Amino acid sequence: MKQEIIINSTPQESRIAIMEDGLLAEFFVERKEEMGVAGNIYKGKVARVLPGMQAAFVEIGMDKAGFLQASDFSALDDVHLISPSGDDVEFEDGPPPTPNPSRHLPLEKQLSRGEEVLVQVAKDPLGTKGARVTSHISLPGRYMVFMPGNKHIGISRRIESDEERKRLKEIAQSLGTEEGGFILRTACEGLSKREIQRDLGFLQKLWKSIQKKAEEAPSPSLIHQDLDLIARAIRDFFTTDTEQVLIDSPKDHRRIVDFVRHFMPRLKSKINLYGEKEPLFEQLGIEEKLTKALDPRAWLRSGGYIIIERTEALTAVDVNTGRFVGKRNQEETIIKTNLEAAQEVCRQLRLRNAGGLIIIDFIDMEKEANRKKVYDTLKEALKKDKARTNILKISELGLVEMTRQRTRESLENQLLRSCPHCDGRGRIKSPVTVAYDVLRAIKRHHADMNNGRNIVVRLHPDVANFLYDEKNNSLENLEEEINHRIIIKASQELHQEKYEISES
Repeated sequence: MKQEIIINSTPQESRIAIMEDGLLAEFFVERKEEMGVAGNIYKGKVARVLPGMQAAFVEIGMDKAGFLQASDFSALDDVHLISPSGDDVEFEDGPPPTPNPSRHLPLEKQLSRGEEVLVQVAKDPLGTKGARVTSHISLPGRYMVFMPGNKHIGISRRIESDEERKRLKEIAQSLGTEEGGFILRTACEGLSKREIQRDLGFLQKLWKSIQKKAEEAPSPSLIHQDLDLIARAIRDFFTTDTEQVLIDSPKDHRRIVDFVRHFMPRLKSKINLYGEKEPLFEQLGIEEKLTKALDPRAWLRSGGYIIIERTEALTAVDVNTGRFVGKRNQEETIIKTNLEAAQEVCRQLRLRNAGGLIIIDFIDMEKEANRKKVYDTLKEALKKDKARTNILKISELGLVEMTRQRTRESLENQLLRSCPHCDGRGRIKSPVTVAYDVLRAIKRHHADMNNGRNIVVRLHPDVANFLYDEKNNSLENLEEEINHRIIIKASQELHQEKYEISES
């Protein structure tokens, strides 16, 4: 797979496109006024403990308090089985030990209002919700994730070679430290012990400085800020498999080169500065790809398509054959469309950063073997996704239920806003509907009129045109009924559903 990292950097925002075989696989944006807080470490103060929910709200200095669940404050749990970078992890020293019995105490027995606690943001604020925080600190480096207080050593499951896993396990065990455990990331593959040890040493020094700052700082306050988007992208995505990093900012190009020279000097030659006049994303067609990524419909190469719709509770994906009619029989047409859709769905979920519950409605297949083939294709395609996913087998109705880790706002929420005309409904009342609403409103207003002779109505031109239509005598009939003249004034400034009634 050919991977490229394309970076567009301006004083206002940073945009990063991860390209895989010429296709836009993932997109990240960070605006200066909307910097993300995931990964930041805060010295917080407990504002409220909710015994019924086994959770607490922690003031961390933001508009909304952070949300801390009991599982994110008690003893080691599954939260450590996945690194912050999304690497699926297998622990090489056995399962976590049995937690201390005191850790099973209710959260209200462990935390009290006003208590200070060191927490890390696990998820950025989403919509109306505050940040999700955890007391399990994780410090991601280039080659490993250091976990203070955790004694376990893990290796990314994305490293498939048994021989390489064995080599890395021996290195990891020789680097074991009492200060904490760590996860060897996928980027460790093929590295020497010295390179990995240097990363561990850097993270240990960082943790000591965080501890010292936390002791002296008041609460709530920011103790440690994670890297910005560009540095994180280089840290998390730039590997030996990356063909090139292309960036259009000389300043950030120098910064990346310095970063790479320190941590991965062998890859420095892959970093290139873009100097053409035409904007980088325009030149590579990424702007057009982004526009398509915001469309509910995504076309397949065969002529079929998928529809992706978000609701409050879930994301629904519908697969259709579209223009594709096949060559032999219906079942062959369906299976080919579904197989192509399975791969495209996974790419679209990554690109749009869809999270939570996801339902995929594949076209019904008669043969169980075909359903298994589509399921296996879907599962294989999900291996490219760094976000945690859990997938159930395809049902007889062709439905697949899955969940995907939600760590940041979706692409739609980042780049779009609700329509001010329809308030996010996607549709507005027709001129006919609004016109009849106006007629009813006039009758209500007439009942409360003072001494005015005329009723004046300001409304949208499309509604006015309907009321003035020669075939429509509703206005004349109403004037006769209420014995008052009705004056219609069209105003382009008014929303199609809005109108104003007064008297003169």
